[in-house]
Amino acid sequence: MERTTTPAEDFLDRALLEEAAKKSGLLWVRPEGVPNGRALWHAWHDGAVVVVGDGGEQPLHGLAAGGRAEVTVRSKDKGGRLTGWLADVTELAPRSEAWQGAVEELKSKRLNAPDTDTIGDRWARECRVLRLEPAGALTERPGAMPDGSHAAVPMPTGATTRRPIPAGLPKLLLGRRKG
Repeated sequence: MERTTTPAEDFLDRALLEEAAKKSGLLWVRPEGVPNGRALWHAWHDGAVVVVGDGGEQPLHGLAAGGRAEVTVRSKDKGGRLTGWLADVTELAPRSEAWQGAVEELKSKRLNAPDTDTIGDRWARECRVLRLEPAGALTERPGAMPDGSHAAVPMPTGATTRRPIPAGLPKLLLGRRKG
């Protein structure tokens, strides 16, 4: 059931969305039809979130132009979910005016880049720059959060926690004390 909002609520929701996206270093993105989301670093540019990925950057599994994605932004100070929305995904054409603006914003957010001076050229050759534009009202906001945890089930692994050491091991390692 979609909630009805007043123009003032729409304005405040949009301000919350924009401010949260600008301040948070990470957001969670779950493409439509994909069971789990993933954390992505991003930038806010021209009314939307922009991300760069694939090639030598973060993987953008499942995000495709013309698709939709569920975006969740965490609070910068507490780290918990702050807001969420549905986004329309578009791919920006390399070296277009929109791409250039997005890349300038993304370059300022990219930490420890191996090729800071030529990163735009590498992104144009190897990567995709996607724009995630909010579509509709917020799906999560303070006072209207879902009840579930949204935690993903850990992947199966053969790794285990440490087991107790065998009772005789200390005697073997330290030897018998001669008295």
